[in-house]
Formats: sequence, structure tokens, C-alpha cells
Amino acid sequence: MSVKSLSKTLLGAAAGLTIAAGAVLPAQAQDHLISLVFLANTEDEDYDGALVFKDYVESRSNGTIAVDIYPGGQLCANPASCIDALQSGLVTVFITTIGGLSNVFPPAQVMDVPYMFPSDRIAECALSNDSPFFNALHDAVLEQTGNMRLMTIGNTGGWRNIATTDTPVQSPDDVDGLQLRTISSEIQQELVRALGGSPTPVAWPELYTALATGVVEGTKNGITDIVGMSFHEHLDNMTLDGHAYMGALWWMNNDEFLAMSEDERRIVEDGFDRLRLTTLVMPQRRQIDAYNTFREAGGTIYVPTPDEMSQFRDAASPVRDWFVDQYGPEWLDLLSETVAGCEESLGAQYRPE
Repeated sequence: MSVKSLSKTLLGAAAGLTIAAGAVLPAQAQDHLISLVFLANTEDEDYDGALVFKDYVESRSNGTIAVDIYPGGQLCANPASCIDALQSGLVTVFITTIGGLSNVFPPAQVMDVPYMFPSDRIAECALSNDSPFFNALHDAVLEQTGNMRLMTIGNTGGWRNIATTDTPVQSPDDVDGLQLRTISSEIQQELVRALGGSPTPVAWPELYTALATGVVEGTKNGITDIVGMSFHEHLDNMTLDGHAYMGALWWMNNDEFLAMSEDERRIVEDGFDRLRLTTLVMPQRRQIDAYNTFREAGGTIYVPTPDEMSQFRDAASPVRDWFVDQYGPEWLDLLSETVAGCEESLGAQYRPE
């Protein structure tokens, strides 16, 4: 056998091994390239979900779809610029928080109405891809933007709770007068006001210093974010009131999605389902270590009693009125009905004996 023939044989064998392993085929064989962008770092569950999505889509498509992952805002620096890049087709997939989406579709803030979701299972049910609320949000945003297709809703950080530097919070009365950090979200600021506190918008990179210097006396975040950013060095108390479920909305450029074959679209949708499951589980696993770290640093974690939770819900009720005044009752009614339907269907699954 000549050297030339041997080279061809070896190259053919190597290509066969690559395909068999489910790895990405050479660039010229790729029909679609998905650029997946998120602003968190590689320690975040967003990255775990992105890796699962990449592995699933590339292997199941036999390399006709490739996925490049860009964490840490590599292609765009903030939610507004990333959404612009998504709509223009410069990036294919981007994740928004509820607050980030509200800049494009303000009624989406209904997901941040306090104490809307009573448990993880109900939140996961109400925000699942086959729920009435999900389908309505998918259609409304796609119609308004023309190019933002909602693929799935996962989780990014568990639940938002109240954490303070000095004052323990066991009831709404304890929030009275506190300077609490919020994002630039109207509904989150309305909640702090309803509880008697003073909402103070602070950018995420500046929050550590704001807590250290007393600019704010607390914040509303999930435990994994608090420990991940070392905020527990200045926070001594956390109250697990669970006033907001930290939903993560994954969007795809609609033109890119429709450019795929029907089989490829199904692979992508199934990949997002795997991504969703990953982002639901990872925060719950990581919060175990995060709560231990918080306690080991001297922090106190308080779980409100049923009576105290009732007080929190009653105190926060004006936020619902605020939302209806701003955006009408339709979205609040739809999400409330979806939650009630999940409570009924999940309640039937519990076996008393």
C-alpha cells in the first residue's frame, strides 16, 4: 500500500471514530451553528444546562448542528445588548431573568408577583412548556418582537429570600425602614415598599461593597448567588420567605429555528428540555453546600412559621393591585389559574396512606 493510500485509510478510520463517538463533524458538514450566550460564569447552573444542551444537540444531530457556548457576556455585555443581538441574529440563544425580560415585555413581571408559587413542584408545573401560561407568553413575546422564541423556562439560583446585615427578619414589621437592595425592577421595588422597607437599586458587581459600607442593609437573593459572590461575609441573617421563584427564560432567534428541518427542530426542543431539567436540579444540589457555608460563617437562617408566612403574603398583597393597575388583570389571572390547576393536579398525586 502506498503512503498516499495509507493516509486516506487512516483519515477515513479517524472520521468514522469521530462520528461514532457522537462528536461534532468538521465545520463544512455543519448545517447550523448555534451561538449560546449567557452572562453568568462557568460555576453557574446556566453553564451546566448549556453543556447538556450542547452535548445532546450535537450528538443527536450527528454533527449537522453545532453549539458554541459563550459564558460571562463574551458576545454582549448586558441583557439589553444581548436581547438586541438575539433579535438581529448575531447570537442564536440567550437567557433572560424575569427582570431582564420586563424591559422587552413588561407584563412578564407577573412571574415576580410575590408568593405566587407555593413550592418548587408547582412552580415547575406552572412554567413548564405545556402550561397555559407558557404558551401564552411564548405567543405574546414572539408576536411583539417578531424574532424571540421562548424555548423553555428553567431556574437560575433557586428562590429569592430576604437577607440582612444586622436586623433579623421574622415578620413584615422587621423590614420596616430597612434599606434593601433590589435590581432595577419596578415590581421588586414595590414589594420592598409594601413590606415597609426602602428599595435601593444597586448593580450586581457593586453589591459586595454596598453591603460592606452600609449603603444597603440587606438584599433579596438566592443562597447560591449570595455565597458565590461572598456576600455572606457581610450578611448575618437570612429569612426563607421564598417570595420569588428565580425563573430563567431561554430564548432562540426564531429565524434560525425555522431555518432547521423538522427533525432538527425536534432535536433542539428536546435539548432545551434536557437543559431545563439540569437547571432545575443543580441549584437544589448546590444550595446544600451554600447553606452550610453561610452557617459556618456565623449566619443565621430563619424559616417563618405558617402564621408569619400569612403575614408576609398579606403585607405584599398591594403588589398585586399595583400590577393590575399597570398591566390589567389578564396575565395575573392566567398565571393564578395555571398555578391553581397545578395545585389540583399535583394534589391528586399525593397518597395519604
